[in-house]
Amino acid sequence: MKTEALFDLTGKVAVVTGGGDGIGKGCCEILAAAGASVVVSDLTIEKAQATVDEIVKAGGNAAATVCNVLKEEDLYALIDFAVKIYGTVNILVNNAGLGGGGRENPYKIDRAYVERIYAINVFAPWELCKLAAPYMQKSGYGSIINISSMSSINNDPNMAIYGSSKAALNHLASNLAFDYGPMGIRINNVGPGATGTRALASVLTPEIEAKMLAHTPLKRLGEVSDIAGAVLYFAAPISAWVSGQVLMVNGGGVQTLD
Repeated sequence: MKTEALFDLTGKVAVVTGGGDGIGKGCCEILAAAGASVVVSDLTIEKAQATVDEIVKAGGNAAATVCNVLKEEDLYALIDFAVKIYGTVNILVNNAGLGGGGRENPYKIDRAYVERIYAINVFAPWELCKLAAPYMQKSGYGSIINISSMSSINNDPNMAIYGSSKAALNHLASNLAFDYGPMGIRINNVGPGATGTRALASVLTPEIEAKMLAHTPLKRLGEVSDIAGAVLYFAAPISAWVSGQVLMVNGGGVQTLD
């Protein structure tokens, strides 16, 4: 098989949550560049459409829709939209997430906060997997990629809820691999290290960056394209015998806020 074919997603349909900016946008763009038709979802149609416009301008195929992953009806509507527009779902990227940033002082958050973080980071991906899996099975091609986090294995102050939710997402994938494998569906996670997004910029200082780089062999923070490349690997035929795995993309080290 030629190298290009190993990464070729022509004829495949990808659904990405939180595709309006950051890592989600990067995933949408690289999947479209590989030939997939991409359903870009975000909290607002404006953000989703902006990503679609860039994909179309670059010669790709994409459609925008609104999805608040906290709303069960939106999850159903997202998969229904993809099937209505493109006929099926082959690739699902559960990117939408919330929490972290060292803002989770255990005495300043409540149960409602904890439930919200888990609803977005664990329950929504679990639900979307269930909704997309039958279409993947019927089409004969299925790959689910969850965006986890280095926080799932790091130990940091004021990060217990976000970190544990992402750890749960890792364990969810490793177990669902056994449920979905017989259906011909692979499920894997990508765990970004400190990556140059708006979320990181909101907490990053020169001092914090210096501490992060001191424990990063490749001596730079991540870029969205670094994470998107790992997502493409899991989405494409080249990873046909890989499932239930978590790939940390972190420059070879550990970046923490402390």
